[in-house]
Amino acid sequence: MSDRIIIEAGLCNKETFRQIAQKLGRHPSTIAAEVRQNRTSVMARYPYGNDCRFARRCAEHHLCGNGECRFRCVLCHNHNCHELCKRYVSSRCRRVDEPPYVCNACVSKPTCTKEMYLYSAKHADATVNRRRSESRQGIRIGEEEKEALNALLTRLIRKGQPLAHIYAEHEDEIPVCLRSLYNYIDAGELAVRSIDLRRKTSYRPRKKPHAKDLGFQNQSFRLERTYDDYISFMKDKSEDIVTEMDTVKGVREKGKRLLTMIFRRNSVMLLFLMPDGTCDSVKRVFDFLEVGLGYETFARLFPVILTDNGSEFKRVDDLEQSDSLTMRTSIFYCDPMASWQKPHIEKNHEFIRYVLPRGKSLNPYTQEDITLLMNHINSIRRPGLGNKTPYELAEGDADMQALMRLLKMHPIPPDEVHLKPDLLLK
Repeated sequence: MSDRIIIEAGLCNKETFRQIAQKLGRHPSTIAAEVRQNRTSVMARYPYGNDCRFARRCAEHHLCGNGECRFRCVLCHNHNCHELCKRYVSSRCRRVDEPPYVCNACVSKPTCTKEMYLYSAKHADATVNRRRSESRQGIRIGEEEKEALNALLTRLIRKGQPLAHIYAEHEDEIPVCLRSLYNYIDAGELAVRSIDLRRKTSYRPRKKPHAKDLGFQNQSFRLERTYDDYISFMKDKSEDIVTEMDTVKGVREKGKRLLTMIFRRNSVMLLFLMPDGTCDSVKRVFDFLEVGLGYETFARLFPVILTDNGSEFKRVDDLEQSDSLTMRTSIFYCDPMASWQKPHIEKNHEFIRYVLPRGKSLNPYTQEDITLLMNHINSIRRPGLGNKTPYELAEGDADMQALMRLLKMHPIPPDEVHLKPDLLLK
């Protein structure tokens, strides 16, 4: 470790490999090999993830010959514009290909957006120790495997795919387990960085429950429909019959909203674009589903709905009953400030925010756009579902298949799943 500290200090002071080698009594080629083998890659911040010198202002269209494509070629994930465009010029810095092979002393380092390499004594020591450990455990990949793994991960993570989804779909092509894959990324062994991964952060500690507001608890729409009532009602029943429901806003002002539902039995999430956040809009969705599916199918799919206390859900009789006053579902309400009581839908909202960040208005979008987003979300493989997708779990369920036909839902091929804002360019 002490030798590596001297190497790092020498690189930061612009010393040559020969000068550093004299201090350590080593040959300069030994120092050069140490730096090249144990340097840490820092991912580039290229515009749109494209290293072409002209990417930021590039307006090229239809290089692939598809005249109907509405995307600029620089944003395309189906073709590599580098192979098609005659104007492509890589902006990769060539200095990292010659001594000293790292950017420790580069004056442009603070503002550089190109791929960088840094030598850190701490990281280099950790890399060597891990390499030794893995060689004893039989967990080691060669350079060719590493290059193939980098190409696979970079291509799919650029589409916003979670690492668990990628691993589940390409397990036969990935030479290490999922846990080792995370370890390689944490240690900087791969081109992908931890910051590029979805959900690679810790969740906030759960807040202590608030004291119950009895005045609010006793509002008429909640009578016999509180969370305690829900627990009693579900005592001898399976959670598979429960659907969680919520809404998602675009911006604070009035405008379009998303009505979201998720089936606990298979994690299929439904998204409905509403013109506003009123009770009437929610009722129209319920009525549309009942008319399209038929009363009996609707009642089998949505026997119990658990939601929050939003004003859009307060006209409970209109939601629970058909126009003929026949009960079509039973609705219960979570306690105030207790979103953890419907955890599945709260967690699934993260997928929506990957494509529609907070503060982005929903007004430009259509239901067709939202259905596309819904299909991509429901096509993600998840460890909690046995590495299956929600759509795969819904196979063989006749009622779910009827619902999917009504809403034009269909699976997206695994490698085409895309969860970044450019999925819905508006």
